[in-house]
Amino acid sequence: MQPTLSLLKKILLIRFSSIGDIVLTTPVVRAIKTQLNCELHVLSKKQFVSIYADNPFVDQTHILSESLSKVVLKLKSENFDHIVDLQKNVRSKKLCNILKIRHTSFPKVNAKKWLLVNFKIDRLPDIHIVDRYFESVKTLNVFNDGKGLDYFIPANDEIKVSAIDPVLDSGYIGFVIGARHNTKIFPLEKVISLIEKLHLPVVLLGGPEDAEKGNEITRQIQSKKVINACGRFNLNQSASIVIQASVIITNDTGLMHIAAAFKKPIISIWGNTVPRFGMFPYLPDNNDRSFLAEVKGLKCRPCSKLGFKQCPKKHFKCMLDQDENQIAEMAINYDNTMTPTSRV
Repeated sequence: MQPTLSLLKKILLIRFSSIGDIVLTTPVVRAIKTQLNCELHVLSKKQFVSIYADNPFVDQTHILSESLSKVVLKLKSENFDHIVDLQKNVRSKKLCNILKIRHTSFPKVNAKKWLLVNFKIDRLPDIHIVDRYFESVKTLNVFNDGKGLDYFIPANDEIKVSAIDPVLDSGYIGFVIGARHNTKIFPLEKVISLIEKLHLPVVLLGGPEDAEKGNEITRQIQSKKVINACGRFNLNQSASIVIQASVIITNDTGLMHIAAAFKKPIISIWGNTVPRFGMFPYLPDNNDRSFLAEVKGLKCRPCSKLGFKQCPKKHFKCMLDQDENQIAEMAINYDNTMTPTSRV
């Protein structure tokens, strides 16, 4: 039975993790808030909840703790009218059932991903996960406004790139060198080869775990300005560096989706995962500013919907056979189409 829309005064949205997945939920967050004019709460994990807390379309955030019973007590006291479950795993389903509140979710395609990974049978729908997320609010008469992703940077986390190095004021390429799984990461020797072909200074982006790799890249490249920002800045500050870049080159990781929120020209490099999973850069009004670099025709790809520590086949052709010349050419072409005012 369809809920009475006039009674939906308070809604809980659930998405536990991670950075990229949370950014991909922001069109639904914005649409719920603006189209239903309701009080919108979000439940997420502690390490990711700040992304929602900085979002002006979210009224209140709640942290998923290890003790589900404590979370339940707090959420019950809020008296929600509806739950939008964008996590849709065992824990979120259990939570919805315990709260006994009407809830809706989205169609997961895990079985179809499994078919593609294990048998290379492609039954996946031609639809981005953002549009699948909107299936969860279809009965609420909430629709996709087509404005893309959101990411909000607090004023105290805004970075002046000239303070990092004055040379960056004339334009630079942001290169995201990290990812959660090694088989999603462009190898160090390929990164170096690519940077040597680029025409602008390069800022390396990543977490503390990528800092040493960044140091090695700067040690090996003598003829070009390369700045290692890995581990020097928090997520919001890294996002501030992303928004000011001319072009972003990135692995399949969270900063890729943050770059899409800022509608930056994006060159995404795909290893063991594939864009067919529906999580490529979401640029609904400007898809011609996104280039998907992938080695097509490999019988072993995709080998996982997430990733591995090392290539299961030991050859890592999905990354080692990437064409740096093509990627560099795309980066130059994208920068040449940017006007000075459109760089930021």
